Amino acid sequence: MAVDTAAQAAYIVSALLFILALAGLSRHETAKAGNTFGIVGMAVALFATVALAIDQDLEGSGLGLLLAATAVGALIGLRRAKAVEMTGMPELIALLHSFVGLAAVMVGWNGYLHVEAHLDGDAAQALRATDTLGIHHAEVFIGVFIGAVTFTGSVVAFLKLSARIKSAPLTLPGKNALNLGALLVFAILTTWFVVEPSLWLLVAVTALALLLGWHLVASIGGGDMPVVVSMLNSYSGWAAAASGFLLENDLLIITGALVGSSGAYLSYIMCKAMNRSFISVIAGGFGIEAGPGGDRDYGEHREINAEGVAEMLTGADSVIITPGYGMAVAQAQHGVAELTRTLREKGKDVRFGIHPVAGRLPGHMNVLLAEARVPYDIVLEMDEINDDFDGTTVVLVIGANDTVNPAAMDDPGSPIAGMPVLRVWDADNVVVFKRSMASGYAGVQNPLFFRENSAMLFGDAKERVEDILRAL
Repeated sequence: MAVDTAAQAAYIVSALLFILALAGLSRHETAKAGNTFGIVGMAVALFATVALAIDQDLEGSGLGLLLAATAVGALIGLRRAKAVEMTGMPELIALLHSFVGLAAVMVGWNGYLHVEAHLDGDAAQALRATDTLGIHHAEVFIGVFIGAVTFTGSVVAFLKLSARIKSAPLTLPGKNALNLGALLVFAILTTWFVVEPSLWLLVAVTALALLLGWHLVASIGGGDMPVVVSMLNSYSGWAAAASGFLLENDLLIITGALVGSSGAYLSYIMCKAMNRSFISVIAGGFGIEAGPGGDRDYGEHREINAEGVAEMLTGADSVIITPGYGMAVAQAQHGVAELTRTLREKGKDVRFGIHPVAGRLPGHMNVLLAEARVPYDIVLEMDEINDDFDGTTVVLVIGANDTVNPAAMDDPGSPIAGMPVLRVWDADNVVVFKRSMASGYAGVQNPLFFRENSAMLFGDAKERVEDILRAL
């Protein structure tokens, strides 16, 4: 009893630490402390779980498996965390979400094998005596459904983000009807299972959920993938909460609810920033088909070299840098930070404009710039800096594409029409760092490249920034 009480107290401490972790991660200045709170909270939770298992007479092979699983998981996690590049973070996070979903499926199936498969057994009789057997049926079924959707959805997101499959959306005939039909079938099967649980119903809902998760994310195009990552984060939280109800673990319920609600809120914020509804993201995604302007001839682009950019910066009073995923791919953030310091030493007003969905992960650009020690106070969000482009001498667009596309405002037929973007074209001069004239991740051409005040600086962004520094 003493160990059980101590474990429950430890769970409360862990939950508080997880809340502090979320609070810390909400600001650049406290993000490192937030990560530390999260690590300590998880360590406390793991230690309490092992102590509780030992107290409940788990010994021999069972305890050995528990400790071995903990050690193997820790080693794999440490190795992946040390090896992963910042450009690989989005797909790694999507893959981690799939593990949470798979764990929820396994917990649900274990709950079925422990109770529903033996309705005359002691566990089922104990639940029947407290009139909670039907609740257990629902917990098993719903937990497996949420977990399976999260699992396959996260796997597809991982495959898209890592370019193992195409980022273009899958467009099956009547795809919205298929999704709604799957949800209707799930509701019917859930009612049936609660009334009369059986193995074939659980198999059916598992297969249905696996297919639905695959179809949901496969139908979403590349332009919406940052929202998909945060959406799957929310799903994984609710999957964990469902597992918590099945295992009667308060910490899992609390943690799952924290992750689920924060992920949902982040998805809402990002959808609002993109002028999209959450339902529209689930229903389709960008890049399904181009509108009337899809094949428009915008004319010729103008090229510039590093020396020309350096000369332009030398004569500039104010500079705004708008980074995108291309900066992460080129690992140019340290060079960009050095360029920023050089320009500021020369008396230039240098700031950064960050679009809410820049990169392929929420906060991707902010983390990269913090890693390169760019001062927090000059890194501004889109709403804070958009009105300042009009009075800016030079804008450097480094690896960004869809987030600076004027077609979102000027072309009602564009797949990204209505999406708020950084109005970089309002500046006197715009320099776009790109490897080629290829369209962005959403598959949409960018008229910015052909404007009179825009110039293209082709090549690897890291090398071009170093060339500019040498010229300066």
